Amino acid sequence: MASNIFGRYIWLIDILRRQKRLTFEEINSLWIDSGLSYGEGDDLPLRTFHNHRKVIKDMFDVYIECDIKSGYKYYISEPERLEGDSLRSWLIDSYATLNQIQADKKLEGRIIFENVPSGNIWLTTFTQAMRNSHVVEITHRGFGKSDEKTFEIEPYYLRIFKQRWYVVGRNPYYAWKKKKAEKEGKTYDNPIYRVYGLDRISKVTVTDKTFEMKPDFSIEDYYDGCCGIIPDTEVDKEHVVIRAYWKASDYLRTLPLHLSQKELSSDDESTLFSYDVRPTFDFYQILLAQGDQIEVVEPESVRNEMRRFAENLLSYYKK
Repeated sequence: MASNIFGRYIWLIDILRRQKRLTFEEINSLWIDSGLSYGEGDDLPLRTFHNHRKVIKDMFDVYIECDIKSGYKYYISEPERLEGDSLRSWLIDSYATLNQIQADKKLEGRIIFENVPSGNIWLTTFTQAMRNSHVVEITHRGFGKSDEKTFEIEPYYLRIFKQRWYVVGRNPYYAWKKKKAEKEGKTYDNPIYRVYGLDRISKVTVTDKTFEMKPDFSIEDYYDGCCGIIPDTEVDKEHVVIRAYWKASDYLRTLPLHLSQKELSSDDESTLFSYDVRPTFDFYQILLAQGDQIEVVEPESVRNEMRRFAENLLSYYKK
């Protein structure tokens, strides 16, 4: 267990993220009790600790500094840089948990993970293609479609949402069609950038063709105002206000429905939250998943759409 050097780096980052500031003596004490060490007597040598600091800086771009004035306490410098990097933060969180489970046999079988049922088989293929900027040929069948289609995409991003992996990519064929239409003075409405579910892909081939990511493409702009996986720029942003009843208020406070969530007011019965979002199908699915715990207050268009969903749902259960 003590030979798991990478695990030790993750462990050190993780405890300083959680504990904020620690002396070396406190770090060593936590190390002995962590399950990663061999227990009492297996101290973390000071020289090894400083070597870990250097490697962590080089490997993760995380700086562990020492505050001499506060009693030689170690801390992560600029922690917001780490927390703002969603991939790096997620990887550290995931590995830190796995680290502890593998190290502590007492926890074996007592932690249950959420299963991602399919699509994982293609993850390494896509990450390899993304790393080397290679075009991939995929065979894909969308939901509701009877036939598979084979075509090329430039893989830009991977994203997980509701237990499914997706690839966000640029379709060179659609890009060519759009450029051709523009030369002819015509309009071309099909989106060039698209999202494909990995669980709907039956074959992936990494080609010899290479690509460069377009500098004018921003994943933040692509998903601006979106609550789900499929962006829909034809749906305008709306200022949506919902009323959450009972325990739903606490659930939304601890796990917001969207990054734009703001708490407007609260009383003993309910809380008002606001969102600046595109009310797409995904957004309505998120609202409907709250059941009778929330109510859309405004705008009227979103309230009416929720009413339509509710009426359809009620019709299924009428005797």
